[in-house]
Amino acid sequence: MIKVRSLYKSFGEHKVLNGVDLDVVESKITFILGKSGQGKSVLLRHIMGLVKPDSGEIFINNKNIVNMSRKELTEVRKEFGVLFQNVALFDSMTVYENVAFPLVEHTKLSRKEIEKIVKDKLALVGLEGIESRMPSELSGGMKKRVGLARAIVLNPKILLFDEPTTGLDPIICDQVDNLIYETQRKLNLTCLVISHDIPATFKLADYVAMLDGGRIVEYGTPEDFKRSENKVIREFLKRDLYL
Repeated sequence: MIKVRSLYKSFGEHKVLNGVDLDVVESKITFILGKSGQGKSVLLRHIMGLVKPDSGEIFINNKNIVNMSRKELTEVRKEFGVLFQNVALFDSMTVYENVAFPLVEHTKLSRKEIEKIVKDKLALVGLEGIESRMPSELSGGMKKRVGLARAIVLNPKILLFDEPTTGLDPIICDQVDNLIYETQRKLNLTCLVISHDIPATFKLADYVAMLDGGRIVEYGTPEDFKRSENKVIREFLKRDLYL
């Protein structure tokens, strides 16, 4: 579903991506791991078409997005749903208005049709009957669920998660992990998760990629990672007592 080939990106003298090659398999969950400052979020922004690489190619469903026009990129982005680290709900809008926003902006559906879709998506993430609440009235876990409902409201083929459990307590982290798993399985989505959360990776991932020094230094299943002799992998796992 997503192919990244020989991707390079520098900001001034700072080389962030140094020849990234990555395959994100259709209908599977792929985690990208890496220490802070290794370019994980920069890579995600490239995949979303928000940043142009210095060189390299990015294929979304066999379409190279690197040299697309803004109009063409807008069409490709409709295949994406994104859940940001800080959720990015509109504080001045109700839950209903937040989830409905992409439908209002990108479709010509009637008010009744939008209302049904919003209720269906909220029910899918376990949040029936909260349409009139404001984001300030929600817990951290509920905000994540509302953010996910909004991310899937246009029926995307690909879901992107940027550090989805950062800053949450262990109980909420577990809830978010389960939510990612259940949503992926119910909707058969291709999921790409940017993370440094080892427990979540081994619980959820079908495939794992390790970004270090601007390159993918290891790619495989979680079991491959546990058996890896790569020094970078072993140090990363040892930090979380997995070795």
